[in-house]
Amino acid sequence: MIKLTRILPVGSAVLLCLFAAKLNAADGGLMIPRIEGEPNLGDFQGMAPNSELARSMVKVEDFVQRLPDDGDPASQHTEVYLGYDQQQLYAVFLAFDDQPEQIRANLASRENIDGDDIVGMTIDTFNDQRAAFAFQTTPLGIQWDARWTEGSSRRAGFDTTLEAVWTSDGELTPQGYMVSMSIPLSSLRFPDNPEQLWRIQFERQIPRLSEESYWPPYSINIEGRLNQTALLRGIRDVSPGSNSQIVPFLFAREVDALDRGAFGGPRFDTTSEQDVGLDAKFVFNDSMVLDVTLNPDFSQVESDQPQVTVNERFEVQFPERRPFFVENADFFATDSTLVFTRRIVDPEGGVRFTGRAGDYGFGSILINDAAPGQNRADTDPLNGEKANIAILRGFRDISDQDRVGFLLTDREFGDGYNRVLSLDGRFKLNNNWTTQLQLIGTDSEPALGGEAATGYQRNVQVNRVGRMYNNHTHFIETTSNFRTELGFQPRFFRPDTSGLHQNSTLNFYPENSPINSWSAGGFAVYLEDVSGTRIYTQIGPSFNMSFDTTEYGLSWTDYTEILRPGDFPGVVTTQVYDYDNWQVSYENNTLSSLEFEFSVRSGTTLNLVPPVGMLPSVADTNRYDVEALWRPIERLRIANTYLYTELESQGGAKVFSNEIFRSNWNYQFTKELSLRFITQYDKTDAGPATRLTDEENLNFDLLLRYVINPWSAFYVGYNSNQSNFDIVEMEGQRELIVANDLRRDGDQFFVKFSYLFQR
Repeated sequence: MIKLTRILPVGSAVLLCLFAAKLNAADGGLMIPRIEGEPNLGDFQGMAPNSELARSMVKVEDFVQRLPDDGDPASQHTEVYLGYDQQQLYAVFLAFDDQPEQIRANLASRENIDGDDIVGMTIDTFNDQRAAFAFQTTPLGIQWDARWTEGSSRRAGFDTTLEAVWTSDGELTPQGYMVSMSIPLSSLRFPDNPEQLWRIQFERQIPRLSEESYWPPYSINIEGRLNQTALLRGIRDVSPGSNSQIVPFLFAREVDALDRGAFGGPRFDTTSEQDVGLDAKFVFNDSMVLDVTLNPDFSQVESDQPQVTVNERFEVQFPERRPFFVENADFFATDSTLVFTRRIVDPEGGVRFTGRAGDYGFGSILINDAAPGQNRADTDPLNGEKANIAILRGFRDISDQDRVGFLLTDREFGDGYNRVLSLDGRFKLNNNWTTQLQLIGTDSEPALGGEAATGYQRNVQVNRVGRMYNNHTHFIETTSNFRTELGFQPRFFRPDTSGLHQNSTLNFYPENSPINSWSAGGFAVYLEDVSGTRIYTQIGPSFNMSFDTTEYGLSWTDYTEILRPGDFPGVVTTQVYDYDNWQVSYENNTLSSLEFEFSVRSGTTLNLVPPVGMLPSVADTNRYDVEALWRPIERLRIANTYLYTELESQGGAKVFSNEIFRSNWNYQFTKELSLRFITQYDKTDAGPATRLTDEENLNFDLLLRYVINPWSAFYVGYNSNQSNFDIVEMEGQRELIVANDLRRDGDQFFVKFSYLFQR
């Protein structure tokens, strides 16, 4: 039974909360006072403001649930005290709990806060309801920050590449916990106005109850987050001026690795590398930022999470982690990913200018990339050539949460080029419905010259977000000559593809039941090429059920995939493949020390790695994904991932099995100092029904980190890798062969140091 009997009391509570929020957010807004001094947890000992400084801060309370019971008062009382001075914004959270021993708090490295109790705030400093800064901490003061982007695109939501400099502290108490945040205004971007008008939202997450509560109320009944925030007034005469950040870095490593392409055959080669570079940031009028990089620090000390890439027809996307591309990364985001900065592999230097002025925003990047000209033969005319890249973005905000913009990218390499022009818009139709539109044109010429090709892509989506019914309808049409060399285009966005995908979900919230919610939905896809020939369909229902600390999911999907001549080697006539599979998933975080996720998929799929000379075929498949986060003690975090995939031909012959196991151990000595150890094992066991060969790989990664802030850090690391190979002599030449045993094929030792100088 739907919670109809709650409508009147809950509705009254919501109206009262909304009325209180409206009183705060309308005429006067939430008024933040200027305070004299920097508050700390000592000013709130006993979980109450006990100093004159603490009592001078404005108090916020009466949080309202979003999950699991939208509109109900929060189960635990929370108070927030807010103030500012000319340099910083201050917030102190008093999180009361009637079961303080159940609070989840672990000492961890920065941003690894999942599974712990959390408090935080989101700040829209331009009052445009499009993007905001988000800051969260655990009861021990472990930091997490991100940029929130409004919308329904794949780039909407939280972008954790933001690396802001701020301070936090936390303390468990007999009544709950306290947290303080001090955010330098220099870490924010805001208009150059005598008085600021911002928007703000506070939140609290209690994982043992699967509860999220907010002030002001943030309802699932209404589409959007920032349109449900409270106005924040009172910040006056903050010195805009300019500030600068200079981050030099030193990087040195010694590598002993197998050179598979060495003259005379594969051999081991030892090399040493030392590097010095500089990243600099200059902020003008608090909203315009110039980033400069010389010999940029693109060494990546944090490894990517494992993903299955065997038997995948399309490229797998990995997130960007490099610091130069962090500032205002959401400015360059459109629904069709036209700026995927991991395409820029090895630049020598670059500049980046982003900012806002009134209703207008802009962004630009000028950079080169030496990678395309590397590892080419001496006779290759492109040997040593560099790609030159220019990106320009502009947008204008219209009305409440409406935006129109353009994006222009240009990549020049050799005698060729790739130029992309995009026009896009997002429009809020009412409290629940939104639409996004994008039109893209491309013009390309090969690097060695030749005939130019032009293409276009049309992209239209209509979305609904609400309590009972959610909808996503998305139409994309892409011509065969569409090229975006700096972008990332998954299946729905590929050249020579036109079609629609549709996702609809009905949500139900039972009353007087241990079930918090359950939902039933369906996902459907129909794709054809631009000539009208069907190339892919997908349809399937899904069912999900949520309890306080447990979630279940069940789905079944039916696929039809069509391969045309040119889609796969050897395909000379159109081939049609029908297959289906079901999937069951389970998540649980009942125990404070253990979080567990499991999914199994079974049925049939398409074998895209058949023996040489043979065509793809439908095969039986099973896949298991397991993730477990274990915290045996407060300072130790062990994250394990296991992925297993197997294919077998419908005649009973083995195609392959692929397993990936990764275990990440992190011991946190202090907030700044940690020791991390990762081991990852990958194995592909090939059968007679595939062209794959047996592959086995074992990697060990040890890293000692001392991180003062995201830009001031010292790393010492060691990495070793083993694989199944051997080197044999064949007629005076060394050759690499597949072996049964693992053998070391490389190791490296590295040291990296960077330091932030800020004015």
